[in-house]
Amino acid sequence: MTKRISSAVGQIAESATLAVDAKAKALQAEGLNVIGFGAGEPDFATPAHIVEAAIDACSDPKYHRYSPAGGLPALKEALSAKTMRDSGLDVPAGQFLVTNGGKQAVFNTMMTLLDPGDEVLLPAPYWTTYPESIRMFGGIPVEVFAGADQGFRVTVEQLEASRNERTKVLVFVSPSNPTGAVYRREEIEAIGRWAVENDIWVITDEIYEHLVYGDAVHHSMPVLVPEILEKCVVLNGVAKTYAMTGWRVGWMAGPPDLIKAASNMQSHATSNVCNVAQIAATAALNGELDDVNAMRAAFDERRVTIYQMLNDIDGVVCLEPQGAFYAFPSMQGLIGRKVAGREVESTLDLATVVLEEANVAFVPGEAFGAAGYARFSFALGIDDLIEGINRIAELVES
Repeated sequence: MTKRISSAVGQIAESATLAVDAKAKALQAEGLNVIGFGAGEPDFATPAHIVEAAIDACSDPKYHRYSPAGGLPALKEALSAKTMRDSGLDVPAGQFLVTNGGKQAVFNTMMTLLDPGDEVLLPAPYWTTYPESIRMFGGIPVEVFAGADQGFRVTVEQLEASRNERTKVLVFVSPSNPTGAVYRREEIEAIGRWAVENDIWVITDEIYEHLVYGDAVHHSMPVLVPEILEKCVVLNGVAKTYAMTGWRVGWMAGPPDLIKAASNMQSHATSNVCNVAQIAATAALNGELDDVNAMRAAFDERRVTIYQMLNDIDGVVCLEPQGAFYAFPSMQGLIGRKVAGREVESTLDLATVVLEEANVAFVPGEAFGAAGYARFSFALGIDDLIEGINRIAELVES
C-alpha cells in the first residue's frame, strides 16, 4: 500500500509557537482569561500611514492584477534604499526577492541552496521553523548549542568542531528568536571570516534588526565581512518592526544567480505577493521610524519588567534580553518538583500545568532545541504581562 503522505511533509512537525498561540486563543474563545506569552507578534496596530497606503492601493485597478513574481519594482527599490540606510549594505534592487512573509524567504532559501545530505550548522536555541525547513529539502540540521553560560552565542570553536566535508550552510540570527541574544561586533566578524575561509554559505536573519536595547547594537555580517557577499543570503521582513505580521511580506537578498533561481521557483509556487500588501510594505520602508521607535520604547519597558519578575521566581533564572521581544529563562529549578500537586519532569510538563492551572501560555524550550528553558514573548500589554508572571509565581510558590 502506498503512503498517503510524502516522507518530506510527513516528517514536519507543527509550529510549536503557533500551536501554543492557537491553544491559548481557543481557551479564550471558551471564555477563559488566558494570558499568552506564546506568539512572536507585536500587540500594536500597523501604523496609520501604512494602512492608508494599502487602502489607496485597493482602489487602483493596476493592483488588481498579476504583478512580477519577484516583487513590485517600487518595493524592491525601497528595499535597496532601506538596506543601505539601516545596515550600510549596498544591495541593488535586482538582488531582492519579495516573499509571502519571512517564512517563505526561509523555505525559498533552503530549497534553492540544499541538496539531500547537505549539512546546515544551526546554532541552538533556534527558531522552530529552521530545522523543519532544512529537513524538508533533504538537508541535515547540525545543532550547535550555546546555553545561558555563553549568553546563547555560539563560538567559532564550536562551529569548527561541528564542520565537516558535508557542511554547506550556517544559519546566523542576531538579534535572536528565541533568546533575545545579540552578538557582539567582534563575534560576528570572527564567524564571518571563519565562514569565508571554509567556503560556507551564511543565511543571516535580520528581521529583529531594529529591536535592540541598552548598549546592544545590531551589525549585519556582510557589512562587517564584505568577502562573504557572494555566499550570503540576508532574510528580513516588515512583520516585527512595523507590526505587520498579518500582511505577509518578507524578502531575501543575495547573489544574482541565487535570487534568479529562487525567483524562478516562486513564479511557479505562489507567483507574486499580494499587491496591496506590497504597497503597504513600500510605505513602511519609505516612511519615518517614529512609530518603530515608540514601539521599541514600549518593548524596552516590558523587557526590563519581565526580566526582573522572572528572576524573582524561586527556581527561575533569566538572562537580560538584549534584542527582539523574548525572554528565555532557565526553568531547571522547577523541574523535578510538584507544581499545583502535579509532577513536573520537563518544561513540556511545566507548560501544560501552567496553562491548565493558571491560564498562562508559554512555549517550552524543547521546541527550540533547549530543554529546561522556556520562551516568553513580551509583545503583549504591560498589565497582562505583569498579571501573567504573577500567576506563574503564585502557582509555583504555593
